[in-house]
Amino acid sequence: MARVYISIGSNIDREHYVTAALDALAGWFDEPLISSVYESESVGFDGSPFYNLVVGVDTDLSVAELSARFKQLEADNGRRRDVPKFSPRTLDLDILTYDLEVGRVDGVELPRGEILKNAFVLLPLAEIAPTAVHPVCGECYQVLWQAYDRDQKLWPVDFTWQGRRISQASAR
Repeated sequence: MARVYISIGSNIDREHYVTAALDALAGWFDEPLISSVYESESVGFDGSPFYNLVVGVDTDLSVAELSARFKQLEADNGRRRDVPKFSPRTLDLDILTYDLEVGRVDGVELPRGEILKNAFVLLPLAEIAPTAVHPVCGECYQVLWQAYDRDQKLWPVDFTWQGRRISQASAR
């Protein structure tokens, strides 16, 4: 079994598409570990704010099988591939890590570079896997988050999924 961390993002009908992603992941994997849901400004383009979170799962699926499932889930939820890379999206799922794999695996670069660059990936990852170690730099995610010094704003939002409160807004 591999431990995999997956980022989920949406800035179109955010609650609907994040819920759709969580429903699919819960159907595919036993007991997914789910971070709080965070709202953040769009990065790389001028667009509506995103909802972002990270989910941890254990799986026997390969990186290729996971990637194919995620691309199909995105397509089933209206994700368009004929638009610029940095543009609004209904649903975006990315494999962040697959155990301690490093390099290009089945066409996916691991670990995903966004872990160290974007607060909306690193903070939720540090929340659910504080002592897990980044496979390249060797630091745990909590330490990486504490050292994070980029100016990216994000905040937890109220989010309930399957009757369970996933996150709660804090005073800003």
